[in-house]
Amino acid sequence: MRRVGKTTLAQSIPEARFVNCDLPSATREIEDPERFYHSVSEPVVIFDEVRRLADPSRTLKIGVDAFKHLKLLATGSSTLAATRKFRDSLTGRKRAVHLLPVLERERAAFGVHDLKVRLLRGGLPEPLLVKERDLGFYSEWLDSFYARDVEELFRVGKREAFLRLVQLVLRNSGGVLEATTVARQCGLTRPTVARYLDVLAITHLITTVRPYHRGGRQELLKRRKVYGFDTGFVSFCRG
Repeated sequence: MRRVGKTTLAQSIPEARFVNCDLPSATREIEDPERFYHSVSEPVVIFDEVRRLADPSRTLKIGVDAFKHLKLLATGSSTLAATRKFRDSLTGRKRAVHLLPVLERERAAFGVHDLKVRLLRGGLPEPLLVKERDLGFYSEWLDSFYARDVEELFRVGKREAFLRLVQLVLRNSGGVLEATTVARQCGLTRPTVARYLDVLAITHLITTVRPYHRGGRQELLKRRKVYGFDTGFVSFCRG
């Protein structure tokens, strides 16, 4: 997830060539992947925000297949697998790590001893570690999430309606989701709501739990529950 600490952790790896793919100079440097890898003297190469490259899957594939002495780390937001730039899934060549917000067992390491603080602020390091709760962080994060993870990759329009749906879903985290009701409250059609919910699930903003019954008919009748990815955003959306 965005701003969960990927870059900070990646930069802590010793003896690594760190490449910030958000920078135009970095993308120009990697236009010829073979020449770039030949220039690397470190044992590890880190591509931060790898999806910013023109052809990230080709760049990684060349590194893995032709430069076996190197270890590669590629970071990206939760939409990494959804971008059409990854034409090669790199099956058998990669190991995926899903970095979660701060977990209960990690609180002490972050100096957070009050569980209520963790639940209220959420598990992203930045809002968790500040002295005073910053409500502006959550609204700014949601705007950035829409602009960089949703609009850019999924071509989702109607920004205000989409963010209204996000806040409504997060506000009702842990409850039963009824798409028709959500559509009415957001001024959207039911198919559009279903598409937007798929986007939120792909980007890991929500987790959907479907009912389980031994009888298939009951499973069809029962409605799914939706959980937000972080308690801080649930708290923010609930006011």
